[in-house]
Amino acid sequence: MTRVLVVLNSPTSSMGRLEQLLPEEGLDPVLTPAAELPGTLDGFAGVVLLGGGFMPDDDAAHPFLAHERRLTTQALDDGVPLLGLCLGGQLLAHVTGGGVTARSGETERGMCALTVLPAAAGDPVFGAVARPGSPLWMIENHEDSVTALPPSATLLVSSDACRVQAFRVGEAAWGLQFHPEARPERVATWDEAALSEQGIDRAALAAAAMEHAAENEAQSRALVGGWADVVREAAG
Repeated sequence: MTRVLVVLNSPTSSMGRLEQLLPEEGLDPVLTPAAELPGTLDGFAGVVLLGGGFMPDDDAAHPFLAHERRLTTQALDDGVPLLGLCLGGQLLAHVTGGGVTARSGETERGMCALTVLPAAAGDPVFGAVARPGSPLWMIENHEDSVTALPPSATLLVSSDACRVQAFRVGEAAWGLQFHPEARPERVATWDEAALSEQGIDRAALAAAAMEHAAENEAQSRALVGGWADVVREAAG
C-alpha cells in the first residue's frame, strides 16, 4: 500500500479513526513520534501532522519542531499531500506566513458546529461536505488558534468562535483546527479535573458530542476519503 507518514506530536494524541480509514482507502499509515522523524519524506506519498498542546514554534520545550517544520516545507515544495490537524494545521500556517496566537479567542471543547464556506465547493477534500445550510460537526479541543491566514491560503471552514477552522495552501496541503480523526466517544475520556477547572462538565460535554455522532462519522469519512484521493493521484 501507499505509505503515509503520520506524525505523533503528543503521547496523549492518537490516530483515532485514521487507523481504520486510511487502510480502507489503500493507504499505509506509518505512525512516528515527532522526535523520531526521518530526515526526508522519501518513500512517503503523504503526511498527516497530528495535534499537541503547544505552539508550533515552541522549540525550547519541543526541539523536534524545527525538523517537523522543515519536513512540512519539503512537503509543500515537493507537492506531497499534507493534512495538518489542530497543532498540525497551526504548523502549516506558521511555515506559510500565517499567524498563530496562544490562548486566543474562545476556547472550543467537544462537538462544534462549523460553517463550510462557498470557497470549499470545488475543493478536493471539503467539496464533499460543502452543503449550504448544513453545518460541519467536528470535535474541537483547543485554546490556541490560527489568527492570521497565510497570504496564499484559501479559507474553507469558519465558525463564530474561531475564524480559521480549515484552509488550503497550494493544491495539496490542508490545515484544520478541528479533529476529524477523533470519534465522539473520546470526549468521555478527557481529563475530568482539567475540564472542571474550566467550568465544563465532562458528562454533559460527552453527551452533547454523541448527539451528532452520525453526522460526524459521515463527514469525517468524506474528508479523509477526499484527502486519500489526492494522495493516490499524486502518487500515480
